[in-house]
Amino acid sequence: MHASTVFSLISLPSNPSDPSSISFLPVMSLSTYSCVMFCPFQLSEDGIESQFATNHIGHFLLTNLLLDKMKSSARESGIEGRIVNLSSIAHTYTYTEGIMFDYINDPDRYSEKKAYGQSKLANLLHSNALSRKLQEEGVNITINSVHPGLITTNLFRHSGLGMAVLKAMSFFLWKNIPQGAATTCYVALHPDLKGVTGKYFADCNVTAPSNFATDTTLAAKLWDFSIKLIDSLP
Repeated sequence: MHASTVFSLISLPSNPSDPSSISFLPVMSLSTYSCVMFCPFQLSEDGIESQFATNHIGHFLLTNLLLDKMKSSARESGIEGRIVNLSSIAHTYTYTEGIMFDYINDPDRYSEKKAYGQSKLANLLHSNALSRKLQEEGVNITINSVHPGLITTNLFRHSGLGMAVLKAMSFFLWKNIPQGAATTCYVALHPDLKGVTGKYFADCNVTAPSNFATDTTLAAKLWDFSIKLIDSLP
């Protein structure tokens, strides 16, 4: 199962904090990859800065809604469940404090590039926090983050002429869509990664994320912030 674009949470169950309000067939794998990038400042329909809403909050909520079903699927089938969060090397370029908790929706402090980096850092922090929780529970589910690389999609449509020039000069570094999907598919499906969790992959290899990404205090703060933000929605 893949997460489609979650720009508004309105279409999700009327009580999104209650996972029992939705029912699915067994869910063994979840890849969250919907994304917007470098957007001008705008709020989602739920009143959340759009990059943070789409790239993190939607994925965080969807994962929480499916988690009990994934746990029961893994338990009943005896097959390891896997969650893959699509992050980015851009997580290294974020605000000074990592996550700008007190100013998420502040247009005066907004930087479209740092806001994107913030949302991608949030993907990593979410993955690492959930990995620790699942390990503590002894649940047969892994969760990892991936950097897909530079891919020839319309994700850069807000980037302007500068990115077009950069793309032309670095064309040999860009991946087509199947190449860009390779790391996600590898982490979601390859048998060699059984039991591997809480890692960050690029080009199908484990790589080191930023110091912010491995900050357990920051991860716990983001988890609580995300829950409270979702609970505050009408």
